[in-house]
Amino acid sequence: MSRIPLGSLQLFVGAARARNLSRAAEAVHLTVSALSHQMRALEDRVGEPLLLRGPRGISLTAAGQRLFDAVAPHLDAIEHALANQRRRSEQSLTVSLMASVASSWLVPRLPRFVAEYPQIELNLQSSTKLVDFAREDIDCALRFGRGPWDGVESELLFREWVTPVASPDLLRRLGKPKLEALGDYPLLGDPGERWQLWFATHGGTMPKRFVTNFSDSETAQRAAVEGVGIALGRITMARPMIESGKLVRLTRKSLQADYAHWFIWPPRTRAHKGVLAFRDWLRAEVARDPLADNDAVASTRRRR
Repeated sequence: MSRIPLGSLQLFVGAARARNLSRAAEAVHLTVSALSHQMRALEDRVGEPLLLRGPRGISLTAAGQRLFDAVAPHLDAIEHALANQRRRSEQSLTVSLMASVASSWLVPRLPRFVAEYPQIELNLQSSTKLVDFAREDIDCALRFGRGPWDGVESELLFREWVTPVASPDLLRRLGKPKLEALGDYPLLGDPGERWQLWFATHGGTMPKRFVTNFSDSETAQRAAVEGVGIALGRITMARPMIESGKLVRLTRKSLQADYAHWFIWPPRTRAHKGVLAFRDWLRAEVARDPLADNDAVASTRRRR
């Protein structure tokens, strides 16, 4: 005899426990006729009757009772193992994000998340690449970009802003510049044309050349800490260094960056309890931040 399908055994155990084909069929979203067909097919495979059908329901034959006693404990063990796995999966959350966002924005806030959700094991994976949710075991991600992205659900968390920052040592050597004279000081070139937009927005004259040019904002900001020059610092990353005294914000004026901070997740984790909890916590953190320079906290979700 060929191997009996596991699904047939699960239906048999369910029917035996319900003692009623109508209730058993309803529990597994089948018609009574379809369930009866499955039971007769199982009896044909076994070679003897398993169920006695009567006006008040069903009962087990001697062969049916032997099969139930042999099979039911093992099916229960499988279901218990799967339930534990589901619970562990719901309580484990893997998040992809850039290291700069992790160190400057997320990690200082993590004690509040741990205190509020002690049951969730949070796994942070630092990466600058877009996540391939179809290939990677990632539940959700924090990303800095234009957004939204195809194939994922996304929520705008907050805008990013840039502002001139310099080290205290540089300001002691050269003095604090007036806003309109900023182009006379050593400036650190950044990716894109943000300095050009800065001067167009807030006045002043672009320098003929930058002291040093950088391909990413984080490196330019580190150079500013070392006193190399004045950088257009991303406020999210610069704030910890401003608060620690390593950098000085030269003006309260700022410029909105082209990119913003997004929370993204694949459709497969839209009901994941850990993802939902993390999303709600992120919203609360953005809303409670008194130093945020964002123009608005978005509460609407964009889907593609």
